[in-house]
Amino acid sequence: MPLDKDDTGLNGRKSGAPGAAGAGVTPVRNACRLVQMLAGEMVTIAGDRAPLRRNRRRTLCHTRQIAMYVCHVALQIPQGDVGAAFGKDRSTVGYACAVVEDRRDDEAFDAFVAAMERIAREVVLGEGASHG
Repeated sequence: MPLDKDDTGLNGRKSGAPGAAGAGVTPVRNACRLVQMLAGEMVTIAGDRAPLRRNRRRTLCHTRQIAMYVCHVALQIPQGDVGAAFGKDRSTVGYACAVVEDRRDDEAFDAFVAAMERIAREVVLGEGASHG
């Protein structure tokens, strides 16, 4: 189920009135921010040590690429909307998706991204929750 671009929440409720503290922040932007935070936390947990200073920038870039990929593929958010949420161009999102897709040949990386997708769908969309 793709997220709506307007200001209605995932349950159809308004996210904020004009002029309110959350005005202008759409569910898509919130979802992308949440996925980026989740990706950062999972990369930190998966890593066995803090990245070296010279690698920190590369790690942040890879984390953002994974988050963009998950937003587009798992949450079905259009690339243009993902780009806007991340402050990037749609073509940057396309490149990020291609990079992540190419890296999925590595079994460990594929398992990591699959876990990210499951967590993102559960947290953002509420899918996969056990009912009963």
